[in-house]
Amino acid sequence: MKPPLLLATLLLLPASVASTTQPLPYTHLSSGPAAMTTASGQAGTDVAAPTWKWPLTPRPKVLLDFHPPPKPWLSGHRGVDLAATHHGAPVTSPAPGTVSFVGVVVDRPVITINHGNGLRSSFEPVESTLAVGSMVAAGQDIGTALPGHCGVSACIHWGVRRGDDYVNPLQFVMDLRPSILLPLGGPP
Repeated sequence: MKPPLLLATLLLLPASVASTTQPLPYTHLSSGPAAMTTASGQAGTDVAAPTWKWPLTPRPKVLLDFHPPPKPWLSGHRGVDLAATHHGAPVTSPAPGTVSFVGVVVDRPVITINHGNGLRSSFEPVESTLAVGSMVAAGQDIGTALPGHCGVSACIHWGVRRGDDYVNPLQFVMDLRPSILLPLGGPP
């Protein structure tokens, strides 16, 4: 591969993919970004994943982004906080799956959806009438947003895990690859 072409190829990859020396634990979403980064810094892609949807409508504003800790035991933000239009706003499943948990964690109501292939979404504070084992479709109501996570603002916390690793939920609904400017004459 020619050096300029190799450089262009590396520039198109997120830094976490370009610098990893370990095997990739999963593969990229066919409808989404080029790579996902886990909280432990590993990256990969998932070819069999369905198209995911935002869990709130209209498309919510991201109030607090994904900031995983450098080590699993340290503090960090292992998901994203999304603005809801109001307390009591409907929360929907971003992809098909099965409810694997409904209950209270510490002091907040949580619902978790198992999407298969090791992917699980959790939402809090969300009140749900669904039972563990309920099948849900992408876009189906799974509960309502409750106050308590973002102070007086209406919001939910959305976390996604692949196995034991937290991954950035936004990578399922947005293309997060960096924009690369090429010379006016096109690639070298």
